[in-house]
Amino acid sequence: MITHRLPFATWLLGGFLVAGTANVVAMPSPIEVEDMPAAFAAVSGSTGLAQAQPAPTPAPAPAATPAVAPTQAAPAEPIGNVATLTGSATVTRNNASTPLKPQDDIYLDDVLQTSANSTLGVTFNDATTFNLTANARIVVDNYVYEDGGKQNAAVFDIARGTVAFVAAAVARTGDMKISTPTATLGIRGTTGLVEVPQNASAASANNVAIKLYPDADGRVGHIDVNDRGGARLGSLTQGASGFTIRPGAGGRFTAAPLMISPQEVLRDQGIVRQVHAAQSIGRQIVARQRALRQANPARNNNPRNNPARQPGPRRQNGLPQQQRQGLQNRPGQPGAHGAVRPGSQNRPALQQRRPPAPKGKPPPKPNH
Repeated sequence: MITHRLPFATWLLGGFLVAGTANVVAMPSPIEVEDMPAAFAAVSGSTGLAQAQPAPTPAPAPAATPAVAPTQAAPAEPIGNVATLTGSATVTRNNASTPLKPQDDIYLDDVLQTSANSTLGVTFNDATTFNLTANARIVVDNYVYEDGGKQNAAVFDIARGTVAFVAAAVARTGDMKISTPTATLGIRGTTGLVEVPQNASAASANNVAIKLYPDADGRVGHIDVNDRGGARLGSLTQGASGFTIRPGAGGRFTAAPLMISPQEVLRDQGIVRQVHAAQSIGRQIVARQRALRQANPARNNNPRNNPARQPGPRRQNGLPQQQRQGLQNRPGQPGAHGAVRPGSQNRPALQQRRPPAPKGKPPPKPNH
């Protein structure tokens, strides 16, 4: 009896264990989850979320970035042109000195210099014009001009000599300055003349003369005179008036009124007439050169900048050169010394010859 009860008890205990395990593994239904207390539901949700997350996959290695070839810098745009030239003058550009010719392009940072008994008229894109007399030298330190722009600006450095100028659009719409070894001029749309002694420097330049003259239409502009540090020295507002920049107390410079003699006035008026004439000629040259650049941009002549204009194979009779070479090298078409006879490429294929007649039979007679 005990022997029979033991298997029965074992079977009954196993059933309870299976039922208990099923209750532990079984997941509650959505309704049961909603009926659970909030804290338990939160724990259960977080546990389920952790179980649902897959194992993290390693991030793919970043693709190698292809090396990018440096782009070629666009060529600089000219900012002016030589309007007039008598004698000889040079431009120093990229540490190289080159003789100038009428209509030559002028660029930023150019150093313009005249020789003895020479004059040079240069007109910039806004029509501002300079006339350099003998042994004069100026540097184009800055020039920004756009038609209708609000940020136009220019700085011209007169290093030595007598230079006349007539201001135009940059002075009216932006900020135009002329620097000398001892003073900086703020130009407000006018004609002027600057005289800088030879071998002048910021420490030893005495008697730098600054003069104001009427424009070609008779109007008189305005010149503000400051020292190199920006301190105001004075203003010129009347025609045929000027300042002499001289050393003052404490190493500073002062602007002393300049008494212009009648002889100087006559000489200056001749130089001023030259700069006004150079401006009239320079306007036409600048407009013409600009139209030529717009019609034939420099990039169109550079295969790197315009692949569409790269020179391709030469075409003869409407066929590329490579195709024509293939036709010329066909077997059976050689001329003298293996050369191809002219026109043999375009000949139609020759008709095949008739097969020879069988031996012993006379060839058929043609029908007449």
